[in-house]
Amino acid sequence: MQLTSRLRAALLTAASLTLVAAVLPPPKALGIGDPLFPELGNPGYDVLSYDLSFTYRANDRPLDAVTVIKARALADLDRVNLDFTHGKVSSAQVNGAAAEFGTVSEDLVLTPREPVHQGSTIKITIRHTSDPRGAGDGGWVPTDDGLAMANQADAAHRVFPCNDHPADKALFTLRITTPPGLTAVANGIPESRVRTAPGAPTTWTYRTLHPMATELAQVSIGKSTVVHRTGPGGLPIRDVVPTADAERFEPWLAKTPGQVAWLEKRLGRYPFENYGVLIARARTGFELETQTLSLFESVLFTDPGYPAWYVESVMVHELAHQWFGDSVTPRTWSDLWLNEGHATWYEALYADGLGKYALERRMREAYQRSDQWRAAGGPPAAPKPAPPGQKIGLFRPVVYDGSALVLYALRQRIGTSAFERLEREWVATHKDGTAGTADFVRLASEVSGQDLTGFFKEWLYGAKTPAMPGHPEWSGGKRV
Repeated sequence: MQLTSRLRAALLTAASLTLVAAVLPPPKALGIGDPLFPELGNPGYDVLSYDLSFTYRANDRPLDAVTVIKARALADLDRVNLDFTHGKVSSAQVNGAAAEFGTVSEDLVLTPREPVHQGSTIKITIRHTSDPRGAGDGGWVPTDDGLAMANQADAAHRVFPCNDHPADKALFTLRITTPPGLTAVANGIPESRVRTAPGAPTTWTYRTLHPMATELAQVSIGKSTVVHRTGPGGLPIRDVVPTADAERFEPWLAKTPGQVAWLEKRLGRYPFENYGVLIARARTGFELETQTLSLFESVLFTDPGYPAWYVESVMVHELAHQWFGDSVTPRTWSDLWLNEGHATWYEALYADGLGKYALERRMREAYQRSDQWRAAGGPPAAPKPAPPGQKIGLFRPVVYDGSALVLYALRQRIGTSAFERLEREWVATHKDGTAGTADFVRLASEVSGQDLTGFFKEWLYGAKTPAMPGHPEWSGGKRV
């Protein structure tokens, strides 16, 4: 039997692909080397964009979903690892061709038909479910009337396949299909709202204009009202509240434009396309700075045990994160102190301005507790890792008031004028990017005209709290 040249070439190609597949090592979970989350993120590519589609029916049912990822290959890849769990994958494609897939630990491992070459663009399409049931470690948050998201620090991959590390930011398009009577809102600007017939499901599409870390993605589904107003410089502000409580929350929502103006005076222009407060009927135990749409528990605004000045300062805390953490994103999770320390600093400064909780009093109280916090959780920029087999808890007092205390000490050391200039230059220099502790130390030294290496080494990495500049009478830290 004679073979045509085309058939012979096809058989040779198939044989070579079989040989390549046969010699590949078994798939394994990978990470990018974050010391606190060793298997988080994936090497070999840079995500450029996510296009996420979710179809919601009820909280007790998985959502049907499609995730489309465009990325640039940073190396030759026989396999592509993504972070993903809490969902079932039905199919995967790489560059339009079906790809083999399997799971190892919390990685989804794709084996494309053709190896991916360094410098090329990769298009990955994954059809899967996204399961909100059994939430508790982050990801989907069930509310009284729908869902919201809380992905910080390592839970976005409980919702969709991704490169789940803040070092890899990307643009997002989010499409949410809901039954009649529900409203869907997501990060960024609304692009379309489509219903094919009366009583049919509605598909809501949103798009970010700035890159975003996966941990900052937000989707709200519920019986909600979107309230629009205008902030400083024409900034669009859209708040998302339970429809039944819209009037009740209005006095709080009306404070946002003034809070934006207060922060812009200190930091420069707000860094994104819009902002808003998302109030959810859920018990999370926290508020969260999801990009352009911060998540708040409704109880914060309804429990009379929370004084008004406290609620306002918490709102400012999450708003400040839009600059510190969202626009300027930590390069590693050990840099979390830059997010939480700065947000706590502006929260405390705002409360001080209201005349309710003096900044100096709060910092002195933090100073008295700082050694205890460092012993329990590690210094601000060197958090203690989790014991073997346990999940790390990053959000400790030392990264909040303990890190704001570092900023207070820095202002004491370099003076208010240099400190305020540093803050503005920091968020301007690293806007829409990632930055770490070494970058902050370097810029602080440049702006102040002082070598602050030794100062930051003690304050950020020391087991004991250094003496506070300008306050020899303060006790609780290391005496010199």
